[in-house]
Amino acid sequence: MPLTISEKILAVHSSQEKVRPGELIEANLDFVLGNDITAPLAIKAFKDSGAEKVFDTERISLIPDHFIPNKDIQSATQAKIMREFAIEQKLVHYYEVGRAGIEHALLPEAGLVLPGDLIIGADSHTCTYGALGAFSCGVGSTDLAAAMITGQLWFKVPPSIKLIFSGNRQPFVRGKDLILYTIGQIGVDGARYKAIEFAGPVIESLPMDDRFTMANMAVEAGAKAGIICPDERTEAYVKKRAKRKYKFYQSDPDAEYEQVHRWDISDLPPQVACPHSPGNVKPVNELSHVKIDQVVIGSCTNGRLGDMSLAAKLLNGRKVASNVRLIVIPATREIYRECLKEGHIQTFMDAEAVVSTPTCGPCLGGYMGILAEGERAISTTNRNFVGRMGHPKSEVYLSSPAVAAASAVLGRIAHPEEIF
Repeated sequence: MPLTISEKILAVHSSQEKVRPGELIEANLDFVLGNDITAPLAIKAFKDSGAEKVFDTERISLIPDHFIPNKDIQSATQAKIMREFAIEQKLVHYYEVGRAGIEHALLPEAGLVLPGDLIIGADSHTCTYGALGAFSCGVGSTDLAAAMITGQLWFKVPPSIKLIFSGNRQPFVRGKDLILYTIGQIGVDGARYKAIEFAGPVIESLPMDDRFTMANMAVEAGAKAGIICPDERTEAYVKKRAKRKYKFYQSDPDAEYEQVHRWDISDLPPQVACPHSPGNVKPVNELSHVKIDQVVIGSCTNGRLGDMSLAAKLLNGRKVASNVRLIVIPATREIYRECLKEGHIQTFMDAEAVVSTPTCGPCLGGYMGILAEGERAISTTNRNFVGRMGHPKSEVYLSSPAVAAASAVLGRIAHPEEIF
């Protein structure tokens, strides 16, 4: 019986030959994760259950990243709860601030999440790991507690939809533009509780950083998971990092999909999501009249080295507009280190940007980049709901690092070609 990659992974992990959409299964997990917002709730549920030990000290990661370094007493308390639980349980993969990074960039970089895995995390953007050919999804903190105890979780097998991208990308069109275009086409609930499978020659040509971006924002279309069948690029990324064995799965050629969309993106310009929805998408050249107060380049969506390098290329020899604040956040310590080696940090500082240690920070309105009433930002983050980055009467536009960098220089939303 032909199966999609998602169905194959779920079948293997539930010890079945096949699974079908809508079927309820109980599956074994390869990796489990939580952060400083969600893990403390899971730890309470863990202890309330009477459990004494986690199922595997090497298959659980707790990562402080949302309000780190601690911004106030409450966030310090959250981090302390995680730290003490990690010490108590002897968790191998607890990452203190000096080793940490944004979870969804750090775990693939560290080789802890791998192709063929079944992964859950108490964070909605856990779907990021689908870029490796894993089935990964976000869950609630109670489910995280159950997973930490048993190493298992129940799933309702999602139907799959296939998105096939063809054509030749225009200059500066990257993974962020493709996923914003996707959400604009199918809507923020267009893939509700479905597995999005990204495919086609355009996807095959994308570097891993851009694949991570696309899988990361599958949840913004309502998806349970976003996934890309692994290939030579995946192997090149994973082989030098993997901490354990992994397996590549592929969809069968005659697998059944609930929907199939085909898009030729040859004429697609860079895309921008306007307030207050990731689905309110317009071409960048229709927004050149929009002035901005702040630019954020970073997050689990676009804080990787390729994103930093592209932003640095556009900012090199230029200054941020005098009325604009530019905040740059490399997603992990290793990415920060590479930015130092390649001179990107110097470029950002010369452009008069602020460069931060890895943190989610402004993405969720946590701290370090909060918007005041009436202010407007363009950001490489993943959500732009009302009040997401600060005051309910502020506005957030979502874009790629290239559009964000160009906008920082010109003080308004701008196509990268305007400065490069």
